[in-house]
Amino acid sequence: MRGPSADTALVAVAAALLVAAAGTVVAVPTDAAPTGDDIAFDAGVPESYDFEATDRPGVATVDGEEFEALGPALDAAEPGDTVELRGRFDPEATVVVETPNVTIRGAAVGPDDHGSMPVVDGAGEGDVLALNVSGVTLDGVWVRNSGYATEDNDAAVWVDGAGVTVRDSRITDTTFGIWVDGVADARVVDNTIVGRDEISSRTDRGNGIQLYETADASVVDNRITDARDGIYYSWADGVTARNNTLWDLRYGVHYMYSNDCRLVNNTAVDNDAGYALMLSEGLEILNNTAVNNTGQSGHGILLKSIDHTTVRNNHVVGNENGLFVYNSLDNEIARNLVAGNGAGVHLSAGSVRESVHHNTFARNRVQVRADVGEQVAWNESAGNYWAGAGARDVDGDGVSETRYRPAGMVQHLTGEHPKASAFTGSPAFEVVRLAERTLPVVKAPGVVDHRPLAEPPHDWRDYYDRSH
Repeated sequence: MRGPSADTALVAVAAALLVAAAGTVVAVPTDAAPTGDDIAFDAGVPESYDFEATDRPGVATVDGEEFEALGPALDAAEPGDTVELRGRFDPEATVVVETPNVTIRGAAVGPDDHGSMPVVDGAGEGDVLALNVSGVTLDGVWVRNSGYATEDNDAAVWVDGAGVTVRDSRITDTTFGIWVDGVADARVVDNTIVGRDEISSRTDRGNGIQLYETADASVVDNRITDARDGIYYSWADGVTARNNTLWDLRYGVHYMYSNDCRLVNNTAVDNDAGYALMLSEGLEILNNTAVNNTGQSGHGILLKSIDHTTVRNNHVVGNENGLFVYNSLDNEIARNLVAGNGAGVHLSAGSVRESVHHNTFARNRVQVRADVGEQVAWNESAGNYWAGAGARDVDGDGVSETRYRPAGMVQHLTGEHPKASAFTGSPAFEVVRLAERTLPVVKAPGVVDHRPLAEPPHDWRDYYDRSH
């Protein structure tokens, strides 16, 4: 004989417990929901950049010889030479570097340069610089005004040689900023990359840094804004991206078919989504910050078809969804601060084998939304801190003896019967929540934390302190 449905059992449990709980007080969460306060977070980025270009005619110096055009200077360079640039260059076509191990360096800025680094301007046509051989270094140069054709991958700097370094440079008014094309060991360090904000649709822009079929690249200390995606990976493996700041983009970082990469200490703020991880595995997402990413998708961290990945020690605050986990399995989500989001975590499409522990969930409108067909246990030994859950730590070991259901019978019932949402704050629903913590009589689809933490591993209040 079939047992009772979850909905039938819910009603029965609620009725029984209303009688049993007569004369008792049921604790109602007091600090789990946001109050509407603005997030107090300063990413240290400007509202806009106002760069002033020099109008001094360009001079390129190679081994003491001066050239008025960049192309002939590069043709004269031998491997190991430095081509030193001053002033402004306006080449009629893409400048192609074909001598390996050459350094193209901006000279020290003088008073006649009005404080501007040397400029290479592409006049809005095609690529501006193409670094087509190994070991080339571009250092301290402003490259701007590439072509507008996304279908032709127009870029300010096209990298087609192994071991190329682009550092301390400025990339502006461009479709794609730096495109690394099928080569290994690229180094992209301490650059400012600004796309074209006059193109209102972010999907019609190019990416700030494009990593295509590359391996073992390093992307460090860059500032990227006004592009489509800040850093875009396509079949790029073994890449480390560290200490980059990404804002006013579609996705701050976007992985596609890229494995065994590390994302460490980056900041994504005010984007449509912070970090979009798709169709990849073996990623390490560590110590990153995702704040106020509330655009069309609105995810702090998105995991879509992501497996065997670690998401640890990140701050995910003030996004529409803190973490959205879709069709992903066997991931560890640990020691993250998840606060002030519309939903702390949204599970969907069979994401039922995640290890989720030692996270702090606070001030989210919904702590967990679970569109799954079974009850998911996130941990067995030590769980997560849930603000307002009323954890009871009787033996003082830091772990509650009372389990917690952030997504359970109430969410299941309101999902099946949306009109019931109007009563989720009623005493009957609070009794149902109490039943889920103490009397596991119904295994409704959703999430259960068997061993919630009694104290938070993080202090989320820093994000609401106006002096932060």
